[in-house]
Amino acid sequence: MRSESATMRSENAAASFINKLFSVKETGVILITAGFFIVLSIINSSFLSSSNIVSILVMSSFVGIMATGESLTIITAGGGIDLSVSSTLGLTGVIIGTLVANYHWNDFLALIPAIGVSILIGLSNGLIITKLKMAPFIVTLGTLSVGEGLSYVISGGWPLSGFSNAFIFNGLGSLWTIPMPIIYMLIVGVAMYLFLHKSLTGRRLLSIGGNREASKLMGIKIDRIIILAYTLSGFTAGIAGFLMTAWLGVAQPNAGSGYNLTAIAAAVIGGTSLTGGEGSIIGCIVGAILLSTITNGLVLLKVSSFWQEVATGVIIILAILFDEFSKRWRLRGV
Repeated sequence: MRSESATMRSENAAASFINKLFSVKETGVILITAGFFIVLSIINSSFLSSSNIVSILVMSSFVGIMATGESLTIITAGGGIDLSVSSTLGLTGVIIGTLVANYHWNDFLALIPAIGVSILIGLSNGLIITKLKMAPFIVTLGTLSVGEGLSYVISGGWPLSGFSNAFIFNGLGSLWTIPMPIIYMLIVGVAMYLFLHKSLTGRRLLSIGGNREASKLMGIKIDRIIILAYTLSGFTAGIAGFLMTAWLGVAQPNAGSGYNLTAIAAAVIGGTSLTGGEGSIIGCIVGAILLSTITNGLVLLKVSSFWQEVATGVIIILAILFDEFSKRWRLRGV
C-alpha cells in the first residue's frame, strides 16, 4: 500500500510538473531552441564560441524587434497580419540615407522623419482596415508594394552611404561588451511586454482577439486599439530599419526583402496564435533567435541556403503542433 501510494504521489507530481511546464506559453519554442543549441554544438564545436553566439543574437535582433510589433496585429484576429513590415524597414533606411547623402542632414535628425514615415505606414494600414473594412492581408500587401516601389524610386536603386561613426555605432558598436542591436531588442522587448501584458490597452487588445463581440459589448473602442496595433507594427519595423542601416553602414532599398515572412514566423513560433487572442513578446524574441540559430547552423554545416526556407517551414509546423498539444494537455486538466 505504501509503495502504491508513493508511486501515485510520484505520478501526480510528474503530471503536475508537466502541466505547469505546458502552461507556460513559451515552453515549446524555448525547448526547441535549446534542442538545436545542443545538437549543433555536438555537430560543430565552433557553434558555441562566444563570437558565434553574439552573431546569432545580433542577426535575430532585427527580426525580433519586428516580430514584437507583428504579433500585435496577429493577436487582433480577424485575419490580422502586417505584410508591409519588410518594405517599411527598407524605406526607413532609404529615407535616412537620402537625407544624409543628398541633402547633408545630420544622421539622427534624418531619423525623425524616417521613423515618422514608418509610423504613418502603420497608421494608414490600421485606418484602412478598420474604417474601410478591408482585409488586412490585402491592405498590407498593397502597402508592401508601395513601400518597395518608393524605396527604389527615392534611391534610384542604388545603396546610399555617408553615415557618421556615431550613427554606425548603433549597429556595430557595443555597450558593456553587449552589441547595440541586442540592447535595442531588449529595450523594445521590455517596452512591448509591459504594453501587452501589463497595460489596460494591451489587455484589451488580447480581449479583442479572443472575442471581438464580447469586447464590443464591454464598450472597448475596438477600432482604436486595432489602429494602434498596426501603428506600433510600423514603428517597430522602422526601428529595425534604422538598426539594419547602421549595421550595414549603407541604406539599401531591398534591405528588408523577405523579412516580413520571417517576422511572422518568429511571432507564430513564439506562441502568437493565428486565430488571435494569444501572444507572447518573450516568445517572439526567442522565436527570432531560433530562426537565426537555424540559419547559422546551416551555414556552419555548409548546407545550401535553399534549405533554410525548408527548415523554417518545418520549425513553424513543429511549433504549431506543440502549441496544439499543450492546449489539449491543459484541457485535460491534469
